[in-house]
Amino acid sequence: QVQLVDSGGGLVQAGGSLRLSCAGFGIGLSINGVNWYRQAPGKQREFVADITSGGSTDYADSVKGRFTASRDNAVNTAYLQMHNLQPEDTAVYFCHTITHGLYHYWSQGTQVTVSP
Repeated sequence: QVQLVDSGGGLVQAGGSLRLSCAGFGIGLSINGVNWYRQAPGKQREFVADITSGGSTDYADSVKGRFTASRDNAVNTAYLQMHNLQPEDTAVYFCHTITHGLYHYWSQGTQVTVSP
């Protein structure tokens, strides 16, 4: 059974940092790549960052220079390091992957709250 389990969210003051983790079970994250999305209250889910199977990364303009996506293949876990967090970063963060170009898997989501 394929499962993505994320963790690491929490409450932080503006300017603070958090690191989110996304552990893969039944799936190789190094093979399929991992995407990070977030959804703020009343807003649509939006792309935040991704790391491909080859290790290339891409970021939404709003987080460039502040967030870094990475992966540790030895523990089959992807990470999203977030620095200089701002109140507008408050959202539920999800990791996501696609296998065989068809099957989408989402984590349960982890809440990030940034206070002014």
